This record gives sequence, structure tokens and C-alpha cells, in this order.
Amino acid sequence: MEHRLIVVSDLPACPRPLAAQVALALQGGPFALVLRDKHLRWDERVALAAALQPLLDAAGGLLIVSDPEGPVAAAHLSSRFPMPDPRPPLVGRSVHAGEPIDPGLDYCTYSPVWPSDSKPGYGPAIGPAALREACAASPIPVYALGGVDGPDRARAAREAGAAGVAVMGAVMRAHDPERAVRRIRDALA
Repeated sequence: MEHRLIVVSDLPACPRPLAAQVALALQGGPFALVLRDKHLRWDERVALAAALQPLLDAAGGLLIVSDPEGPVAAAHLSSRFPMPDPRPPLVGRSVHAGEPIDPGLDYCTYSPVWPSDSKPGYGPAIGPAALREACAASPIPVYALGGVDGPDRARAAREAGAAGVAVMGAVMRAHDPERAVRRIRDALA
């Protein structure tokens, strides 16, 4: 995957409608967006994906759908979600510290690196040293997830060998998502 920044959607946390939040965030530069919001029915996520796709296309971004119930071009799978059949051209998976990384994937998010306000309770934060070990041992690109709340942690993740970072609250809760994306992208450059 060409993007170093993955933004994970969180509809309930957005200070404005998701499409507006994403449009503002994309002004900070392109990124991959994982449309997560699994509380929505599949047909609602399909409609939301259709509204987001033109925004991402125009900005050079990428739309990835989490745990798809139908055909998609790019999928991000939760740790126990089965591989879709047929396999999408791009597939990533959430991997929690200590779990094996599947070499048949295109990338994975690895968490929790730092304590997370967005998704607390996923075990103790592993820190950059353990992230470095996971990245060195991984057969695929690893994206640091969990507590990446700004440029300092994004930079630390890259220094630990991560291909990039995945963020949720840092962009989805931001009142200035353009600035949030720009700062994180600059740190990942």
C-alpha cells in the first residue's frame, strides 16, 4: 500500500458528518481511510462508501472497507473475520500484540502500541521497542495503531520500523482535521 497514514472512521466521534470530516481531513493530504463503523448495517456502509469514494479519489486517497459483507476493492479485517471469497485485491488485518502476522496479507495494523482513548481495553500498550521487534519479524508492512495521537508518536512508530500509522481519534475527533492529517503526514515523511 502506498499510503503511510491510515485513518479509521469513527462516525459517533466526529464533530460533523463523516463525509465533511473526511473532506476536511483530505485537505491535509491523501491517506487511506478504513470505513469501520460496523454498528451500521451493510447497506448503510455501502451507501456511505459510495459517498466517500469520490472524495478519496479526487484527493489521491484510498477507501478500505472493514469486515465487508460483499465485494470490495480493499478490505480491512478484524482479527477473527474470515478472508472474503473472492479475495479483494488489497487485504489488511488487525493484529493485536502477540498474535501471529499472516504473510498472505498485504499489510496489518499492530496494536496497541500506546494507550488509546478511542479503544481502551485491548491489553497493555507494547511501546516502540516491542513494535520494532514485530516490524523486524513481519513478512508484510506493519502500521502502528493505538494511541498515535499526533506527530511525535507517528515519528516514533516510523523510527521503530513501521510502514506507517493508523489513527482514529486524532483525526475523527479533531475540530481541525486538515491540520491533524498534515502534522501526522509530515512526521511520517
